[in-house]
Amino acid sequence: MAPSTQQQWTVEGKDGFDSLKFTEDAEVPKPGPNEVLIKFHAASLNYRDLIIPKGMYPFGQRDGVVPASDGAGVVDAVGEKVTRFKIGDNVTTLFNAGHLAGALDPISAKTGLGGLVDGALRQYGAYNEQSVVAAPQNLNFMEAATLPCAGLTAWNALYGITGKQLKAGDWVLTQGTGGVSIFALQFAKAAGARVISTTSSAEKTQTLKQLGADHVINYKENPNWGEEAAKIAGGGGVHHILEVGGPTTMAQSLKAIRMEGTISIIGFLGGGKAEKQPTFLDALTNVATIRGLLVGSRLQFEEMNAAIEANNIKPVVDEKVFGLEQAKEAYQYMWDQKHFGKLTIKIA
Repeated sequence: MAPSTQQQWTVEGKDGFDSLKFTEDAEVPKPGPNEVLIKFHAASLNYRDLIIPKGMYPFGQRDGVVPASDGAGVVDAVGEKVTRFKIGDNVTTLFNAGHLAGALDPISAKTGLGGLVDGALRQYGAYNEQSVVAAPQNLNFMEAATLPCAGLTAWNALYGITGKQLKAGDWVLTQGTGGVSIFALQFAKAAGARVISTTSSAEKTQTLKQLGADHVINYKENPNWGEEAAKIAGGGGVHHILEVGGPTTMAQSLKAIRMEGTISIIGFLGGGKAEKQPTFLDALTNVATIRGLLVGSRLQFEEMNAAIEANNIKPVVDEKVFGLEQAKEAYQYMWDQKHFGKLTIKIA
């Protein structure tokens, strides 16, 4: 039986991390007829979570929202009409609660947890059973909590376009060592693809190679890494690029992509401006598919989880774990780029 009150965080305003407010007596929601009550054991942070309290997020956000899209826990109670889950099941949240299958639409795009819908930085959360996903059986709560945003985004980038899904022997280019890039590296290697990763650190170069990267390019030592990646891939270029840098790295991604390759634009970690930004014409002259994506659907999540179980893929989780009361410190730790892989928060 869940208690009547709980600890939780909310985002009040857009004044930076001081907008994060902690309370110890928030009401525990009661699940409706079609809802399950999740007792959260862990949450993980994404770059999106950091920029929401800073007022930098380009999509919808609601004042007073419980932050963090990514959570994992146990079903603590079920509504009378629930059929998909039972008490005791291990589950995770779904980033866009309304995106169950098929293409994203304007309605489901407005159901993002931690933006417009209350997220996982609390002890309990109630969600429609259709917006909850069974956790992979081979993962613990910390690992499962890393999947809803970064894991699913990487999966969608590699498998989201019919006829252009990743296949064995393809070349994949990942940028940096954030959550999406690490997941893409793991998924690509599990599929028998070849991976080129970029980083700015000799230490991270070794870690990327240990995770299976076939080639690692230090982009500070070689700022023209796009041409280098194309040469490594045999001159024709790479098949899939996960573009997380944004305008500051897109020009090099266009040099690395092969004809009919796919560049999935996922983020803008490098900032929103570049000295010379590529234009729409570059998509034509490179004969490439350039797509923006916003995470993925529940159906894709379930397909990803099946692959995670089949290949025993283990998410890379930063060695430092924060408690729920330390969430603000976790935000700063990640903002200072002290993490490697996914940063997690232990709740229960």
